[in-house]
Amino acid sequence: MGVDMRMNLRSRRVELRHKKESNDPVAGGNLQKCADFVNAFILGFEVQDAIALLRLDDLYIERFEIKDVKQTLKGEHLSRAIGRISGKNGKTKFTIENTTRTRIVLADTHISILGTFQNIRVARDAICGLILGSPPGKVYSRMRTIAARVSEQT
Repeated sequence: MGVDMRMNLRSRRVELRHKKESNDPVAGGNLQKCADFVNAFILGFEVQDAIALLRLDDLYIERFEIKDVKQTLKGEHLSRAIGRISGKNGKTKFTIENTTRTRIVLADTHISILGTFQNIRVARDAICGLILGSPPGKVYSRMRTIAARVSEQT
């Protein structure tokens, strides 16, 4: 890709630079893709999912906090909302990922979603419904309907 990557241990930063011998006309785009790859890896996505950002042009990452959806959640209620998103043994998260063709990372109160723009929107709406207290069955049916509609359009 024509990009050098190194870890600066003193400042604890990852540095990305164009290779000097590279004459690639899209070098700026490659630099941004490498930055997205590093960002995805740091957020907790698997390496294969982060590599998909390098290969495909229409993948994006969206990140938000649970408190962005509902500010009044504190203590047990916040823990319950996180549990509703993950589900028993990760079943709810897995269902949302498979239905919307996205990848989701739950890190404390931060939620990161990797996917196409439309699929991220569907997954975010499902997660927001769970945070606000909708029953999982209702969220699943709404999500499947919207996901089917989106896949018909493409």
